[in-house]
Amino acid sequence: MNKNEIWKSYRFPLILLGGIFLGALIGVIWGKQAAVLKPLGDIFINLMFTIVAPMVFFSIANAVGSMLNLKRLGKILGSLILTFVTTGLFAAAVVLIVVNIFPPASGVQVSMQGVELAKPISAGEMLVKTLTVDDFPKIFSRSNMLPCIIAAIFTGVAVSMNGGQDSPLGKVIANINCVIMTLIDMVMKLAPIGLGAYFANLVGEYGPQLIGHYGRTMLIYYPMCVFYFVIFFSGYAYYAGGKRGVRAFWSNILNPAITAFGTQSSNATLPTSMIACEEIGVPEDIYGIVLPMGATMHMDGSVLSSIVKIAFLFGIFNIPFIGVDVYIKAIIVSILSAFVLSGAPGGGLVGELLIVTLFGFPQEAFPLIATIGYLVDPMATCLNASGDTVASMMITRMVEGKDWMDKKHDHSCNCSE
Repeated sequence: MNKNEIWKSYRFPLILLGGIFLGALIGVIWGKQAAVLKPLGDIFINLMFTIVAPMVFFSIANAVGSMLNLKRLGKILGSLILTFVTTGLFAAAVVLIVVNIFPPASGVQVSMQGVELAKPISAGEMLVKTLTVDDFPKIFSRSNMLPCIIAAIFTGVAVSMNGGQDSPLGKVIANINCVIMTLIDMVMKLAPIGLGAYFANLVGEYGPQLIGHYGRTMLIYYPMCVFYFVIFFSGYAYYAGGKRGVRAFWSNILNPAITAFGTQSSNATLPTSMIACEEIGVPEDIYGIVLPMGATMHMDGSVLSSIVKIAFLFGIFNIPFIGVDVYIKAIIVSILSAFVLSGAPGGGLVGELLIVTLFGFPQEAFPLIATIGYLVDPMATCLNASGDTVASMMITRMVEGKDWMDKKHDHSCNCSE
């Protein structure tokens, strides 16, 4: 690549990163006075969140509806489950090794304050609330992303069984999807300002918590995440497309990674992830399914953060974090908590509540990991969202074969038709 091509590829990520860095610097200098910039950040975040639910619904419905061969849909979903579980287990193995070598609570002294936990709901109630809603408009709420995804898949299947993308409704859904993607491109032009302002407020308000009692945990967690991102994601990309796949991944991943880090939301990162997958060459019917489902279900970063929190609590309460049974339970709890929290910024409180209750820690444990949760959330979300992009590449290889990058896919929106 020459200088012009490099600048063209990395211009927006660099501008976006510059906006976040400038915002963080303002937050350090202004402190709590940086809250004056919060409305600018909130406007951008609201714009992203406003468009997420319709984007997810119509992108999935369009992708599934265009499949006249429903066997391909089954192959995509099967490959998706296998990929998500496999990468999640790799993440769990990495973090279990790290926290045993570098215990996060070693030498940490904290004062515990009681907190009253919310009454936990039953497994049946959680299943109902996770998969369904009780009124149609709630399907289009970002608080109900999994029901939205399920409704979109069934809508797409119904469209596919009634003429597919060439049917009248299929064409309408495709055109709406085109319009939404154009809106996303318009909103993303505001990202450097919006994320800069958002970060200025976060650093101004919570910056002092980055040091002190939790410093050791951060020093363990962030380098581990960087290691996982560079080594494992590169390995996943190599599996997906060899050296060409690695180059394509690293040429397009910065926008989603930076957006996820700044917004702390996998859902808000979906637009940039879709653009990245399109540039890489992932077929639209694959990334249109994998990315929205990944924003709710793919949990590499959340597995890393959840097990770090669990190991931290074991250290605080002087309980040895050893044993196969302890590790298996930690993996299960981390996946459950990640499944609940991965879509929303700062939504880890629900996952942390699961950790405290399922492991039987006292109520005083909740505020301890709630603080850790907020500090690790940006990087956890960065890994979650970036992992969705590389997972889309891996699933494409499973569905289309090793030479998928040599095939030409038409990702353009035919909005004029």
